[in-house]
Amino acid sequence: MDADYSDNNEVTEAEVVEPIEASEAEPTVEQLLDALMAERDSFRDMAQRIQADFENYRKRVASQTADDIERATGRIAESLLSVLDACEAAFISHPAEIEPLFNLLLGELKKQGLEALDLDGQIFDPMKADAVMHEEGEGDADGNSVVVDVMRTGYTWKGRVLRPAMVKVRG
Repeated sequence: MDADYSDNNEVTEAEVVEPIEASEAEPTVEQLLDALMAERDSFRDMAQRIQADFENYRKRVASQTADDIERATGRIAESLLSVLDACEAAFISHPAEIEPLFNLLLGELKKQGLEALDLDGQIFDPMKADAVMHEEGEGDADGNSVVVDVMRTGYTWKGRVLRPAMVKVRG
């Protein structure tokens, strides 16, 4: 192996690299400082973007969790509507015996966000009630149908209609 290298040890002038002047070979302190400042700014921008992305992610997860909890509690409240209907029917037959239980159940659900729709005498709104019966006659002054009898109470859960009321309308 050494023989191969020793045979051709001559260097031609074309292969000799000319020395570069000091200003081209080594960057000045100002150039190094500018490069370091640019790199620092780049890393700072990257860190701020990552921090903003994480903050947005945290807010999105918190919002989704709150929505999931609200939907779950809404489903629980919806499942209790049949119990409320039974209590309401029993209250009509035996008000003195059922009133304390009915008020307690309704009061606790109201604290959590359940509201009974009071539609009697109101203009019929198909978003809040299902008209299951129609009575001939005039509605309000503008010709709108009016609720004359609530046959099954409707409820909202935190502003969203949980179950529409069943009503009889006129007009």
